[in-house]
Amino acid sequence: MPEFENRLLRFAPLILCVSLGIYAAILGNPANWGMIDLKVYWSLSPNVLSDQLYDINMPFTADFPLPFTYPPFAALTFLPLSALPWIVTRIVWQVLSLFCLWWLVRTALKLLAAKAGQDYDVKWQRRALLWTAVSLWFEPVRKTLDFGQINLPLVAGVFAAMVATRQITAGLGVGAGIGLKLTPGISVLYFLATRKWTAALWSGIGFAITVALGFLVSAKDSWRYWFELLGAADRVGPVGSAINQSLRGALSRTFGYDVKTGWPWLLAVAVSAVLTWFALRAAVKAEDTLAAVVVVQMFGLLVSPISWSHHWLWVIPAVLWMVYGVEHRVRKWLAVAWVVVVASDIITFLIVMQPSIWEIPRPWPLALLGWVYPALGLATLAVVPTLLKTEQRTEVAL
Repeated sequence: MPEFENRLLRFAPLILCVSLGIYAAILGNPANWGMIDLKVYWSLSPNVLSDQLYDINMPFTADFPLPFTYPPFAALTFLPLSALPWIVTRIVWQVLSLFCLWWLVRTALKLLAAKAGQDYDVKWQRRALLWTAVSLWFEPVRKTLDFGQINLPLVAGVFAAMVATRQITAGLGVGAGIGLKLTPGISVLYFLATRKWTAALWSGIGFAITVALGFLVSAKDSWRYWFELLGAADRVGPVGSAINQSLRGALSRTFGYDVKTGWPWLLAVAVSAVLTWFALRAAVKAEDTLAAVVVVQMFGLLVSPISWSHHWLWVIPAVLWMVYGVEHRVRKWLAVAWVVVVASDIITFLIVMQPSIWEIPRPWPLALLGWVYPALGLATLAVVPTLLKTEQRTEVAL
């Protein structure tokens, strides 16, 4: 395998260029790019200036108008894009998202190089190019790009902030991410587990600043979001749709109704929390930063009410950690399973096969297959302690 990788690394820049070229050819004319989520950000964000951010929806289908679902601070962030022509906005967002994909891969590999006691040299840099070319075709990445979602800039930014050297920078970066989309709030668990108290404190301060800015621009919209709309998962989208790969989504499809925060969800969250506790403890003990980050983010994806399949971009650093960060035959099988699942686009198949996005009951084979991301997420949490224990024994032997 190392010899095969070395051959590939020689051509990594070319492989990335070919991958991007094929992707550009498939995209075609920018005028035909849908990027429906980006259109929501672009078209609805200016409504924050007239206190109507959550009053006006963008028509999508007859039964599913698309609202602005993020905090007011996110609308402020998108205002510069809203000033651009729609076709220019699409091009800018595609380029930015692709850059952030490379940055996400690069951040993970830099952590792995440091853990191995190596410089981030040409070999690691070429690995970043190679894995960017490969991960471009992972389902979470493709859907993020197709929808024009915020995920790649958000995940790349939050990841870089979490592992920043200065705790104030780390905290403010994560706080800004929380102000954009709330879900990065799970990242504070990493600060607490690693005893980075200053970073945790500044996360709260950074988040408070985003809330204050929202109230400053639109007190009405801010009040409505934080005290009326917060927690309304059904406003974000259909909880039971196959594209929702959270525990709540998988359980709802299994039981045939929205389980909400009932006993099935509470039990699943409890199991996830126990697995996360053991995995995070092992990662912190091993001083494995990437493992700790992956564990925290996997837990967040599992317990969130809505985790669309394109939210699972954290699979990329998880796979990189399994490939380069630990030595155990189990990690190879798990990495292969993740790559097969995210590269085969099972989620699109499930979306096509389901009766409708709103109808939760479905045939048991589809309900079972709809567990694919949550099941692999739980499996990842479960094996982390074993993988890290093996790695520690290997280091002692050396």
